[in-house]
Amino acid sequence: MCNGPRCGATIGRTCQGQKKDLMGQSKVDIGRGEKGGEGAWGVERAEEEEEEAFVCVRGRESDWDNTLPTSSSVDFWSPESAELVNIDIDVDIRVPAMYLDMVYTTLQQSDMEHEVLIEDLQSAVDGQMDNKPSPRAHSYTKYNNWDNIQSWIASISSSNSNLISKQVIGNTYEGRPMTVLKLGKTSSSTKPAIFMDCGIHAREWISTAFCQWFVKEALSTYGSDSQMTSLLDQMDVFVLPVFNIDGYDFTHKSNRMWRKTRSKRSGSSCYGADPNRNFNAGWCTVGASSNPCSDTFCGHQPESEIEVKNVADFIRRNKSILKAYITIHSYSQLLLFPYSYSFSLAADHSELLKVADGASAALRSLYGTRYTSGPGAATIYPAAGGSDDWAYDLGVKYSYTFELRDTGRYGFLLPESQIEPTCEETMLAVKYIAAHVQKNLY
Repeated sequence: MCNGPRCGATIGRTCQGQKKDLMGQSKVDIGRGEKGGEGAWGVERAEEEEEEAFVCVRGRESDWDNTLPTSSSVDFWSPESAELVNIDIDVDIRVPAMYLDMVYTTLQQSDMEHEVLIEDLQSAVDGQMDNKPSPRAHSYTKYNNWDNIQSWIASISSSNSNLISKQVIGNTYEGRPMTVLKLGKTSSSTKPAIFMDCGIHAREWISTAFCQWFVKEALSTYGSDSQMTSLLDQMDVFVLPVFNIDGYDFTHKSNRMWRKTRSKRSGSSCYGADPNRNFNAGWCTVGASSNPCSDTFCGHQPESEIEVKNVADFIRRNKSILKAYITIHSYSQLLLFPYSYSFSLAADHSELLKVADGASAALRSLYGTRYTSGPGAATIYPAAGGSDDWAYDLGVKYSYTFELRDTGRYGFLLPESQIEPTCEETMLAVKYIAAHVQKNLY
C-alpha cells in the first residue's frame, strides 16, 4: 500500500493506478518527521524544521533479511513485523533518515527497483487533516481527538433513551473510561446482540471514525431504513468506539505512528503491547513477538493488557446473547474471519466465507472499492492472539475483522476527505453481516 509514510501499490499498478510491471519492484516513500521516544518515530514537525526522511519500501523479495535493516531499525506497516515477511508478499516499511542511505544501497545491490513516492512525510500527515484545523467540536467527517470523542459519547448516549444507553466496562491503563454504547430498541426481554469495536491499534484512525459513523447512522435511520429498524428492534448492537484509548490519545499528542497500548512494566524501557496479539487464542505462538519493544509484542501473558481484559470480561459476561463479533482495523481492504493463529479451517468456514463474500460485494456496490475476503492466516499471514479468533473459539460464530481503506496509497494516513465514502461503503457490509446474523440466530 502507499499510504502516508507507507508506500506502494498492489503488484501490477502504481499508486495512481497507472499500469506498470511491478513484479519484484520496491516502493520507497521519503518524508520528514521528528524522532520520537520508546523506539518509535514520531511525525510531528520538528521545531527547527530539521529534515528527517522516512522510506517506505515495498516489493516482493525472497530474502528480506539480507536486503533491509533489522526490524528494530524500521517500522513495519504491512505485514506488521519482520517475522511475518514471507516469500511472494508485499512489504511496506517506514525507515528513519539515518538508514536512508543504507536502504538505497541495499536495494540497488539486490537489483530491486525503487522510486520515491512521497517527498515530504510531514505534508502527508498534514494532508490527512485536509490542511484544515480540526474543529473543537466533534465532527463525523474529521479525525476527532479523544476529548472530543468522550464528549460525543456523553452527548449521543443521552440523545434517545429508547434507542441508546452507555456502560463503562472498565478503565484503561492510564485511567480513561472504556464506554460501550448499547444500540437497540428498549425491551423488557433480553435480546440477541452484536459486539463491534474500533481502534484496537492506535494509529488506525479511520477505524475509530467508522464506529462513530455507525452510531450516527443507526440512530438517524431508525424508523426510516427498514433494515436498520428491524435490526435494532430485534437485536442490540454493542459498540466500543475506541478500544485502545491511551494509544489513540498518544497518536494525537505525541507520536502519530504509535500502535500499541501504553502500559509500562518495570525492567523494560519500552511501552505497551499489541492488543490484537494479547487475546488467549493460540497466544504468542505465531506472528507475534515476546520482545516488549516490538510492535507485535504479545504481552506478558494473555489479557495482560487491562483494555483486553475489560473487553474479554464483557464478552464473556454476555456470551449467551452475543451472536456476532466485528472488529474494525485499517488498512488493506480485507474482510477476514477465523482462523489467524492456525491454517486450519473454522468449523463454520463455508458459511463465514459466503457471508464475507456477500458483504464485500455489498461494499463494492457503492464506489467500486474491492475487498479480499477469507480466513486470516491463509489470506494474509498467520498471527496469534487476535480478538476475532478468541471470540470465535468462545462460541461467537460470526466473527469478522475488517481492514478498511486503502491498499497503500495513504496507508494509516487516509485523508479526512475519504472518511465519508469509506464509512458509507463499510456500513453496507456491516449491515449485510448483521442481516444474515439476524436471520440465522443460533
